[in-house]
Amino acid sequence: MSEAALPILAVVIGLVGAGAGAALIRSSGANTGAGRRLAGAQAVSLRELQDLAARDQLPRGPVRVEGRVRCANPLTLPGGDRLAALHRDVEVELPDGGWRVIERVREARAIDLWERTTSVPLDLAELAEPLITIPEVWEGPPTELGETYRPAIDRVAGELGPPRRARATTRQLSVVDQLIVLAVPSRDEAGRLQLRPPRGGFLAANVELDTAMRLLAGRGRTRMLAGFAVGAVGATLAVLGAIGLLVALSG
Repeated sequence: MSEAALPILAVVIGLVGAGAGAALIRSSGANTGAGRRLAGAQAVSLRELQDLAARDQLPRGPVRVEGRVRCANPLTLPGGDRLAALHRDVEVELPDGGWRVIERVREARAIDLWERTTSVPLDLAELAEPLITIPEVWEGPPTELGETYRPAIDRVAGELGPPRRARATTRQLSVVDQLIVLAVPSRDEAGRLQLRPPRGGFLAANVELDTAMRLLAGRGRTRMLAGFAVGAVGATLAVLGAIGLLVALSG
């Protein structure tokens, strides 16, 4: 066996391992992109941003800010709940095991994000997916969805066969929630602090940061962690193999 054979084998095995790790992460359903953006952003208070805006020294990229919701025109549900944002997805399970969305609701209001004496307007219509909250999930027979959904269920049944189950997932922000928001600070024409959505929209969570990370990891958190571990080992092995190959070729 030549001196280059073992390094080449290490590179190949490492690349396979890195690919397997990436596949595990994808199959876990984790929203790793949103998690990295939210956890990796600098945490800055609204008061600090106000001071930086006055000195024209605002950060150029997205930051993580926290404040309480104030909403002058909330959504009011039939039960009396007053919301700043409501996201709901109603799905049915197909005979082949997949899921089809039959209703997608996205309603949001403009709010003020405030902290003590500092208040900044924020348009929740520019929220990114997902809205990071603890979801309310209902599952049951499709017939329990009610007559409102009967035409959509009949249409799915005619195309692909009778749905087996139904699921409704609701995420909402209340007018009394404390929010963590990923936003880009800037100044308006009058020099006042404003928060603009980063690419893809605002990321907003009404839970603590560690809880938000668990929610973004999804139900396949164990698979995601295994994917990161396998990918890291594979990438390390590939790098070491590449170094060994360069040494063997230079010798």
